Amino acid sequence: MTKHALDIFENNMEKYNDPEYYDLQYQNYLKDFPLILEWAEKINGEIIDLACGTGRLTIPLAQKGFKLTGVDINEGMLDRARKKTRNTNLPIQWELQDCTKLKLNKSGSLIYMTGNSFQHFLTNEAQNNLFQSVHAHLIEEGIFIFNTRFPILSELAIIDESKRTYVDKRMRKVTEYEVDSYDPLTQILTSTSTREILNDQNQVVSTEKDRILLRYVFPMEMERLIEQNGFSILYTYDSWNKSPIQKGSTELIYVCQKSSSL
Repeated sequence: MTKHALDIFENNMEKYNDPEYYDLQYQNYLKDFPLILEWAEKINGEIIDLACGTGRLTIPLAQKGFKLTGVDINEGMLDRARKKTRNTNLPIQWELQDCTKLKLNKSGSLIYMTGNSFQHFLTNEAQNNLFQSVHAHLIEEGIFIFNTRFPILSELAIIDESKRTYVDKRMRKVTEYEVDSYDPLTQILTSTSTREILNDQNQVVSTEKDRILLRYVFPMEMERLIEQNGFSILYTYDSWNKSPIQKGSTELIYVCQKSSSL
């Protein structure tokens, strides 16, 4: 990955500036766990969790007895994961690394990347480098599982502005304004959120703002990308309960197998 591409990636981390709050929001999301566990039980060897964040899936898999390496480029998220496992004997090695140029002294039988993290790789170069990095760290016929959002053109084509008021995981009353805009030339959605924190009199006491860029990939484009980088597609699903992809799907989940040398 070029320095410019890496700068784009590292500057796309605003949503993850507060690892503790990220945990409050997502630590109980485990819809993806059964499918990852199913494949973990099928293979015999090391498991690598890419873009592992605070260990949302890494930790429960290790609690099942599997040996894992959790990799993330965000130091704050990884520090949070380390703190959560500091006083345990779980078989996890945490690695602060760029997923597009892994340098792990091991090969995995299973590598997975969930949470739509694939959409953070914004350029063709970054996507290719990710697949090649995964390929280099899988044993022969090893499995790579990842997911991404399905690009629904009718939704992406318009600038979407929304407002909602809610009580967040820290029990704060929040009014959130979100603006989403999609660039069809780059296939990147820019989502900007502004959150006004309110007191009991509904007065604004503080404001938070963040932005995230997400790359969308179309199914036929993804098939070519996967196959050109030395993988075959075993299964494609539109949800973690293994339902088939169809018109109206909102998610793409790929189970791939390393099939050739690069």
